[in-house]
Amino acid sequence: MEFFEAIRARRSIRKYTPEAVPSDVMDKALDAALLAPNSSNMQTWRIYWVHEASTKRDIAVACMNQGAARTAQELVVFIADPMTWKVAQEANLKHLGPAAPNAVKSYYTKLMPLLYSWRILAPVKWLIFNITGLFRPVVRKPWSSRDIEEVAIKSTALAAENFMLAISAQGFDTCPMEGFDERRVKKILGLGCRARVVMIISVGRRDPEGLWGERFRLPKDVVLKKI
Repeated sequence: MEFFEAIRARRSIRKYTPEAVPSDVMDKALDAALLAPNSSNMQTWRIYWVHEASTKRDIAVACMNQGAARTAQELVVFIADPMTWKVAQEANLKHLGPAAPNAVKSYYTKLMPLLYSWRILAPVKWLIFNITGLFRPVVRKPWSSRDIEEVAIKSTALAAENFMLAISAQGFDTCPMEGFDERRVKKILGLGCRARVVMIISVGRRDPEGLWGERFRLPKDVVLKKI
């Protein structure tokens, strides 16, 4: 499917037919998700393809048993986990190799640990950023654990969008769900306390009753400002 056609075809589907989604369709979409842009290439996302029937039922219940989850053929849970940063840090350094510029090596060996760890120094980082900002433009975040969590959530949301568009491009449908009991979902998946469930995406072939109406967007001039 042509790119802009895939964007137009994507809708949030609340009910699916019993038609199975081929594994290769899922694999292509998941590969596309992993190609999403993300902060500093730290890839602080984890993706759970919930394929086993009993686990799907448990996740659907945690999603308030809404139709988009209950009738889905596949469920994919997108997790943001800042605590996985070190895996990507080491992998990036290995990939770059010894010939990498010193500035790049310093970025991963000094700046990334400063931002992603040493949470006890959060007030100190806040003070440094804001004092520096008195004299020149400076990136004032992230300095706290919450800021780092936000960075991971943004990156994970980009991966989720790639996934949905890739599913749409292959003629199937999705629904991104935020209506779920995060604590129960984390328990089902065995996740730690620092992990955040960003969204759960259901996948299937749309049932005609799965659309709640015509697409509506606010007028372009309301949300777009050219200055």
